[in-house]
Amino acid sequence: MRVIAGKAKGRPLKAVPGQGTRPTTDKVKEAIFSMIGPFFDGGVALDLFAGTGGLGIEAWSRGIDKVVSIDKEKVSIDVIRSNVAAVHGEAAFEIYRNESSRALKALAKREMSFNLIFLDPPYVMKDMDQWLEGMLQQGLIAEDATVVIEHDSKVFYPQSIGTLEQTRHVQYGEIAVTIFKNIT
Repeated sequence: MRVIAGKAKGRPLKAVPGQGTRPTTDKVKEAIFSMIGPFFDGGVALDLFAGTGGLGIEAWSRGIDKVVSIDKEKVSIDVIRSNVAAVHGEAAFEIYRNESSRALKALAKREMSFNLIFLDPPYVMKDMDQWLEGMLQQGLIAEDATVVIEHDSKVFYPQSIGTLEQTRHVQYGEIAVTIFKNIT
């Protein structure tokens, strides 16, 4: 794994040891960013279920100003911190070890709103549409925000979720990527 483009291009990233975390492959990461970017003029990103932190780091490398990375596993948080340090991005990242729904409540209390959201949960979680409804209600999704869900290719999400409209759905073997845009 590595950073593909931007200010940290080519920097290697560590993977989370063991089989519990499935990092986004460089091929899928490249495809995601070609669909949503490829570069950004600032903004705030949320990397929920962050794993290695690779998606948030890639977004920061490509111009996002700030990234909030959240994972509940200590080993993942340690890897994210190490990867962020490897790209010298510490000032731009907030990294939290927390259960995702609790973290979203805390972010809503801070009245945070995100321009770019990555949801790459364990594939047994097939309810990201419900999570997005909750995030809309909590005010966490900014106007014109882009949401990227990486999920099992057997799962399909609706064309619209509240003010979110599906703009892309692409499959890469057992992996699928569904992208939404907030049209408010």
